[in-house]
Amino acid sequence: MSKAISQVPFAINEPVNSYVPGSPEVKSLIAQYKKMWAEKIEIPMVINGKEVKTGDTVQLQSPQDHAHDFGFYHKGTMQHVDDAINAALAAKKEWNELGWEQRAAIFLKAADLLAGPYRDVINAATMIGQSKNVHQAEIDSACELIDFLRFNVEFMTEMYSEQPVSDSGIWNRVEYRPLEGFCFAVTPFNFTAISGNLPTCMAMLGNVVVWKPSDKQVYSAKVIMDVLTEAGLPAGVINMIFTDGKETAEKVLAHRDFAGLHFTGSTKVFQGMWKMIGDNIHNYRTYPRIVGETGGKDFVIAHPSANVEAVATALVRGSFEYQGQKCSAASRAYIPQSLWADVKKVMETQINSIKIGSPEDPSNFVNAVIDKNSFEKCKGYIDRANASSEANVIIGGKTDDSKGWFVHPTVIETTNPQYESMVEEIFGPILSVFVYEDNDWAETLKVVDSSSPYSLTGSVFAQDRYAVNEAFKALENASGNFYINDKPTGAVVGQQPFGGGRASGTNDKAGSKMNLLRWTSVRSIKETFVSPKDYKYPYLG
Repeated sequence: MSKAISQVPFAINEPVNSYVPGSPEVKSLIAQYKKMWAEKIEIPMVINGKEVKTGDTVQLQSPQDHAHDFGFYHKGTMQHVDDAINAALAAKKEWNELGWEQRAAIFLKAADLLAGPYRDVINAATMIGQSKNVHQAEIDSACELIDFLRFNVEFMTEMYSEQPVSDSGIWNRVEYRPLEGFCFAVTPFNFTAISGNLPTCMAMLGNVVVWKPSDKQVYSAKVIMDVLTEAGLPAGVINMIFTDGKETAEKVLAHRDFAGLHFTGSTKVFQGMWKMIGDNIHNYRTYPRIVGETGGKDFVIAHPSANVEAVATALVRGSFEYQGQKCSAASRAYIPQSLWADVKKVMETQINSIKIGSPEDPSNFVNAVIDKNSFEKCKGYIDRANASSEANVIIGGKTDDSKGWFVHPTVIETTNPQYESMVEEIFGPILSVFVYEDNDWAETLKVVDSSSPYSLTGSVFAQDRYAVNEAFKALENASGNFYINDKPTGAVVGQQPFGGGRASGTNDKAGSKMNLLRWTSVRSIKETFVSPKDYKYPYLG
């Protein structure tokens, strides 16, 4: 195998634009945002490389201004699902036979397009459609997606180069084949990078894909598809559909040639899809690969030796960046009595300085939650906490849906570690805090481990190294990504492979070679150069 491609340092994390006030990059991005905000965008499906317009349109609403009409997308039917599956299967042979380095070049070009002429476009689309501020859009839709594309090429070259030992007179090798059939990517609204990574990492390895993005993320999904098309992705390799979720799953997962599911979304939906796959297992040509990253109820636990300012800052950033709509967001905290007054004071000061509003103003740290359902869910938790004898809203708690779906950063203190907001996934800017007695450190670690069905991310803060080690061991299965003296968000491709277990998913670690291996079917090949001509072994004389 040629080593030329792996000698180029693709696996370097994309530098993050700082967007400091008045900088050329922030001026350029905001100008692009305003331009796209004023347009009326039409978003078709893309099947077999062609734009598909059905005339059954759905208006696009921006979370920060739900009355603003910035365009529409074309909704498809089950016929379009069939068309997408057929297009993928028709493209499979030619795509499989294309040299792996030719496939890699397409995705490397896509990365360079995102880093260059499409950077402002994809960031602005994410800001408009998903209500991310300039920094959150930059680290997600630009940098992380670019990193996924480049690092996956590097991981692929490393994987292909891993070959077995050969003995004298024989040559052993393994072939990393794509899966037999088509793959199904189901992607969420909250990360443009995830939406781009799930279908592309499968396609990079020779698979063909039916891709269903979230209906709350179609604007940036369109940009991703535009970039892939410009990068030279052949027709039919990735087919983007906007169809009913349940009906689409039922049709796709019943197909004989269904070979793999790459999913990020809710635990309930993922479990339902897994059950559908189980019910159809006798129909399939091959056992499907199932990879999913689902919910989280991510924790921060502070030891009495922890630094107050570090804990408070991690809670503010970890809980309220992107309105708490990260699977990894800090949503439950356990703070010792001896530190709580000071941690609370620092948090109040920081939260009271936070600006809230549209991403059009780069100084806004918090923007809108994604839609009305999310707004009402968050409001319900706040209202019930205000009425509860076990909980109290101590910071924030304001909501405003007059123009956009705005929920202010909110901190709930509870005397019950099993109170609803301590154990249920909320997916909004709400942090719940349980204050424990300093002497109950070891017991509180058990509470952290047992209070949630999820196991995605978590943090421990301590200056005492024995305490760090105690938490490290006690919380071994409580999170797939564990942070020491840092917030539980912000995993970087190639640095912190991401994923969790329990109800949080299959822990197949996006942003690593481990994930790519799931989309291959390995064939072992043994070639003997001089074949035996007699059945007798030496021991037979």
